[in-house]
Amino acid sequence: MTTSAVQRLSVDEYLAHEATAEVRHEYFDGEIFAMAGGTAPHSLAKVNVTGELRNLLREYPCRVFDSDMMVFCPTGLRTYPDVSVTCDSPRYESDKQLTLLNPQVIVEFLSDSTEAYDRGRKFDHYKQIESLREYVLVATDRAHVDHYVRQADDRWVLSAYDGLESTAELATHGVVLQLTELYRGVNLPAPESDALKKSGF
Repeated sequence: MTTSAVQRLSVDEYLAHEATAEVRHEYFDGEIFAMAGGTAPHSLAKVNVTGELRNLLREYPCRVFDSDMMVFCPTGLRTYPDVSVTCDSPRYESDKQLTLLNPQVIVEFLSDSTEAYDRGRKFDHYKQIESLREYVLVATDRAHVDHYVRQADDRWVLSAYDGLESTAELATHGVVLQLTELYRGVNLPAPESDALKKSGF
């Protein structure tokens, strides 16, 4: 049995490919990986979070980027976070401003196909970004947010927020995210207890 050799791309080849590709790709160790498309809840929640962060940080010298902005990890991973924020002067890999080097906050929206990666290996890549201080994971099947904050000793501390009545406070300028706003317009499944009541059990 023979196996085909993996065709590895240089960074320049990858960037040239991305310039014309219809689908975004992550890049790591010479390989590219198509990124999954989003559902309606994913898309709506992403728009909500991007808008909320832009509004809440408007008095500060912050820039809020959507998933069109590539982020580079020192591990070599190049990827497109759902939302990224920097409140320092943004540093880009080149004058083309295609790749952000110094995000302080990264937000990812979870799905069945990406949750394990976003919580595990991808987070390991993100942890190597020296500027990164906060990592926010937003569920799209229920009102739930996991918020990781980097400590002075490089530990990451998790706070979890559950339910539409919850609020999540970011370390970045102390802005408060209302989960009611994050999930505005998102058709979330009914809580299991409500679903059981409706079914008569």
